[in-house]
Amino acid sequence: MKAQKYFLLAFVVIVIDQTSKMLVFNNMELHEEINVIGDWFRLHYLLNPGMAFGIRWENEFGKLALTIFRIGAMFGIGYYLWKMAARNAHPGFLWCMGLILGGAVGNVIDSTFFGVLLNNAPADAPTPWFHGQVIDMLFFPLFEFFWPEWVPFVGGQHFLFFSPVFNIADSSIFIGVVTILIMQKRFFKHSEDAKDPADAFPAEKQQPVLNNSPENQPPAV
Repeated sequence: MKAQKYFLLAFVVIVIDQTSKMLVFNNMELHEEINVIGDWFRLHYLLNPGMAFGIRWENEFGKLALTIFRIGAMFGIGYYLWKMAARNAHPGFLWCMGLILGGAVGNVIDSTFFGVLLNNAPADAPTPWFHGQVIDMLFFPLFEFFWPEWVPFVGGQHFLFFSPVFNIADSSIFIGVVTILIMQKRFFKHSEDAKDPADAFPAEKQQPVLNNSPENQPPAV
């Protein structure tokens, strides 16, 4: 099976993603923060009821629709990966699709089952099934400071540059998509082999070339 190794990559991503989420769930309190490398890499335990990087779909049935969409996308990506591997697509593109598939499945597991298994569905959810909240924990505060007191309106307030909290699944999807965008010319390059001009015409349609030697001339009348 040509796609086997790419599906294996997706499986590895799923295992790492779910393991990291279970470690955070069992060892950290909600909203607890731990510095891992100085102040620029932290673990911050959050529950995300919406999409990747904390984006939400504010609608009564938004979460259910989002989960159903994720499930459909998961199967679609898996089928597309299998078809492209069968067509001998560029290996780099297939590895990226494996990353995207693993990330998609990782977040589908959260959305579908965590509301029941971890009891983390929102209080107003009509059912815990398909309303689980995704566990996020990776936090890289790129730029933060306190505004000087003399600055109008915001003086003394804390400022944090856009730094979403995300997880391994989000990272896997992001890396796969960005790599495809950057490398698309290489991944989708259609090389044309040089062709002999004579190959453009079938042999049976080519006209014979007459030799102008005297013996090949028609007899004079």
